[in-house]
Amino acid sequence: MKFLYHRFLDFFNSIKSKIAFYPTLFAIAGFGFAMLMLYLENRGISAWVIDKAPTLVINNADTAKTLLSFLTGGIISIMVFSFSMVMVLLSQASSNYSPRVLPGLISKRNHQIVLGFYLATIIYNTFTTVGIDPKDNDTYQLPGFSVLLGIVFTVMCFGAFLYFIHSISTSIQVNNILEGIYEKTKTGLEKMSDSDDSAVQDFRDTSHWYKFESKRTGCFQKIDVESLTDLCKKHEIKIDVRPLPGTFILKGIPVVRVNRMIDNDLRDKILANFNFSQREYVENNYALGFKQITEIGIKAMSPGINDPGTAISTIDYLTELFALRMQKVNNLKKINKDDEQLVSVQDIPFDALLYQIMVTFRTYCKADMTCLQKLMIMLHYLDYIQTNEIYRRTLKREAKLLFNDAKKNLDNRADVKVLERSYRKIVG
Repeated sequence: MKFLYHRFLDFFNSIKSKIAFYPTLFAIAGFGFAMLMLYLENRGISAWVIDKAPTLVINNADTAKTLLSFLTGGIISIMVFSFSMVMVLLSQASSNYSPRVLPGLISKRNHQIVLGFYLATIIYNTFTTVGIDPKDNDTYQLPGFSVLLGIVFTVMCFGAFLYFIHSISTSIQVNNILEGIYEKTKTGLEKMSDSDDSAVQDFRDTSHWYKFESKRTGCFQKIDVESLTDLCKKHEIKIDVRPLPGTFILKGIPVVRVNRMIDNDLRDKILANFNFSQREYVENNYALGFKQITEIGIKAMSPGINDPGTAISTIDYLTELFALRMQKVNNLKKINKDDEQLVSVQDIPFDALLYQIMVTFRTYCKADMTCLQKLMIMLHYLDYIQTNEIYRRTLKREAKLLFNDAKKNLDNRADVKVLERSYRKIVG
């Protein structure tokens, strides 16, 4: 049951990021509510409302139909305009920042809810209009209360449209995009273990273990470690997961090693805990957040945009994320009650992550003094707060590479001297 729960949770997390997820739910809710109101109208709810508050209920069929048709047309107009603004937002974010930020913008829940409310109101008003019978006799009661609710929902749509305009105009701002990526990446890092379990002996050599290949092609997002641990306890096996999260896996590539031969059924259960996707999400892979922030900074330094201020802001966010990453371990171990390791899941090492980010900045910003100074400040801060000697050697190595590239590309000797002073603070 736990396995099915995790699989359902992964499926839900994947579909809720689609732009049509919440609009679809609201559309179904709008249709269901329209059917409910038609049922209540047959039970005489409008007659009851007329007795209590007659001024609120429209009791003329032509007026009700005309009004609902007019309001529905207005909602369709603002919905089309809202969808057009979403497309402009995505196009601008892709060209100015990075195509990788699009899934995060598309999955914004508040925008989806507003669009869904539009759609639900349109469906409700449409079926309410269909339910109005133009005949005029003593036994027929016009669904005046349903028409009243349609008017109320339409007024709420106008208010939601004003909120949508405000939200869409602020969400495209680079600071808000960076803040959103930073928060998601920080959440992913905080979920990592900050204990290295040094008292437990790690798997020494798994090269002779039995290898099992991936049955599909896709981007390896994450793995259900808890479910794997349960399988290890139940079948008395040990599992070593080889690929790093975010790696694109081809079908037939070994992805897991087991300390003994297992049957096909158990193999399929193990492989079923691997979450593959053709898209990458920061929620599943925190390293993608580092990449997205870096790409925004590099794009800001392109000649077409030329915005070093944004690049400096990205370095500030990366500094705090790297500081948090240094508190975590590179390898996740799941241990049973006898202090015996059962599952080993690799994570991208700190030195590899720092190198990938720094080599990108060194390639595209090596002639910009402001960015070079900011990068040196970042490395100096990380070196100042770090007590791990291995991490310190990594920081000093990156500072040396950055300084050497800067010397080759800076023409002003005064700039080189300023950068050298920052470099000497790191290497001592």
